Amino acid sequence: MAKEHLLKKRWNKPVVNMVVLTKQFVLSTLVTNKRCHTTTYASHAITLNFEDTIMALFESYDRRIDQITPVLEQYGFASFEEALEYCKERNVNPYDIVKETQPIAFENASWAYVLGAAIALKEDAKNAAEAAEYIGQGLQAFCIPGSVADQRQVGLGHGRLAARLLNNDTQCFCFLAGHESYAAAEGAIKIAMNANKVRHHPLRVILNGLGKDAAYMIARINGFNYVQTQFNYETGELDVVSERRFSTSQRGDINCYGADDVREGVAIMHREEVDISITGNSTNPTRFQHPVAGTYKKERLEANQAYFSVASGGGTGRTLHPDNVAAGPASYGMTDTMGRMHSDAQFAGSSSVPAHVEMMGLIGMGNNPMVGATVAVAVAIEQAK
Repeated sequence: MAKEHLLKKRWNKPVVNMVVLTKQFVLSTLVTNKRCHTTTYASHAITLNFEDTIMALFESYDRRIDQITPVLEQYGFASFEEALEYCKERNVNPYDIVKETQPIAFENASWAYVLGAAIALKEDAKNAAEAAEYIGQGLQAFCIPGSVADQRQVGLGHGRLAARLLNNDTQCFCFLAGHESYAAAEGAIKIAMNANKVRHHPLRVILNGLGKDAAYMIARINGFNYVQTQFNYETGELDVVSERRFSTSQRGDINCYGADDVREGVAIMHREEVDISITGNSTNPTRFQHPVAGTYKKERLEANQAYFSVASGGGTGRTLHPDNVAAGPASYGMTDTMGRMHSDAQFAGSSSVPAHVEMMGLIGMGNNPMVGATVAVAVAIEQAK
């Protein structure tokens, strides 16, 4: 009786997006908005689920497929499976690269990169930078129509950012983070391990965030080079107190900084001569990342130096934690607003949380890891030639 009750409790709810699976993947809807009223039906449904049906290939399939299908057809693919096989035949596996970059990424992220990579291969991209632009087209096709990501053309933006990082004119890329999570590390690792395989001059990758203890911990766990600094508030000079490299691999080439405040954060940006940065939005965005990016941009412009600023997210209009702004409801949408004030390109959703980026209509993958994945897939395409 207890088992029957458990089954009924589990299945007495709408069953949505149950679809028939064939070689052409999803062809027709099997059950939509039906309720399982009895234990017998629930048990039968379980049997059907495992033997004859499967959930949609990726999240929000029905909201995306109408604009994806024409792109698949344009490049001669009858299914996602065919596109993936096309990539694998050319020694590129974008599906696995995504999972390696951020293991918690959604299925739609992996398939978006499959589409983007297939486009780049079909177009016979000359190099990784060009491949990155084509990958952006695949990401854009996955943007839900009318969403924040669609309006901002975030998919194309990711392709352009990766192309910039693969361009030899760019010398230093900074993950300007709150040091709240390891998503910046995920993105940095993938870039450091791949970008320099195809660049003539090595790209320097750094992490710059609030808090020295947090920076030390992130550097130690990920094998980065921790750089301890001390800012002189009387002279405005930044001194390096010590450095500790936690690995002998390429990860050790990534400098990880922890600042005490905005002024020190800006000084770190100048020390590394950052060309491009992307801000994180999960923690400390209003008291560190956005003020640092805005101040640094002002000072670079005054010195007639280029600086391309990317705001990783925003768009939800969510209320930030009072620890960040101490403004209660006044903080509504603040990260989105601050990003607009300094950014050359604004993405949508979290720098780290896949579900938040998915909410913005893009794909389920943090913006920082997405930068790393785009670079990694683009490099794989160039090396496969």
